[in-house]
Amino acid sequence: MERRATFRAPLLPWLLVLPQMLIVFVFFYWPTGEALHWAFTLEQPWGGGRQWVGWQNFIDIFGSGHYWNSVRVSLIYAFGTSGLAILIALTMALFIDREVKGSRGWRIALIWPYAIAAPAIGIIFRFVFDPRAGVLSVLNAIIPAAWDPLLNGTHAMLMLIFAGAWQLVAYNFVFFLAGLQSIPKPLTEAAAMDGAGPVRRMWDIQIPLLAPTFFFLVIINLTDSFTNSFGLVDVMTKGGPARATDIMVYKIYSDGFQGLDYSGAAAQSIILMLLVIGLTFFQFRFVERKMRYR
Repeated sequence: MERRATFRAPLLPWLLVLPQMLIVFVFFYWPTGEALHWAFTLEQPWGGGRQWVGWQNFIDIFGSGHYWNSVRVSLIYAFGTSGLAILIALTMALFIDREVKGSRGWRIALIWPYAIAAPAIGIIFRFVFDPRAGVLSVLNAIIPAAWDPLLNGTHAMLMLIFAGAWQLVAYNFVFFLAGLQSIPKPLTEAAAMDGAGPVRRMWDIQIPLLAPTFFFLVIINLTDSFTNSFGLVDVMTKGGPARATDIMVYKIYSDGFQGLDYSGAAAQSIILMLLVIGLTFFQFRFVERKMRYR
């Protein structure tokens, strides 16, 4: 028989959830409503209210070459970061899963990077990949200008992808390690008794059983790359050079707060929000329900 919590005072439950409801309303629903209103209006040049323009802001965005460049750059960054982070995290989890001396300490150490704020990570990697004093400055001493993320857009994107992947590795590692530890040990032990080596057991047993975790992390990593990469871009490249790292979330900031195009920035934020909602819907509709252990 299911027991349900009861309260003598009927207002007490509402008072308990009121702070959380206020936080959700003030920091989510209210800004979302304002962004929707801004996206379909146009601020007057010298103030004095807004003018309803309908879909004109979206038409201008989809007709802008700079916006489609930010979409292309965002896709490169998202898939590059997600792929690299998942590959590194899976490799580490497969090695750490083995009970060897000091493995517990390594597990804790590999989780710590996720607690570091994005601006701090950006500063660290900016110094690490500095063309004058970073780790690749030796290459520049041999071949001048072989590595210069300040002037080369491809180098800047690679530097940004490495920093973003490093930030996500710890998160992915936790889930992969939990997935590996949930695999029944008799399966791998039986395969070992049949003569299957570590690589064969990994490809035939462990990785197939990690499929639900893998697809879950793909969606989570892509969503994070589209929405939580502002700190890295702002500290490391500021969208440059020549818009080579001007991802969608940073373009919203630069157009709205630097270019003062609030209506256009609001319309871009609505498009980005719909993209994230689409990824979330895909995750719950297909990944969560279709991916099951067999």
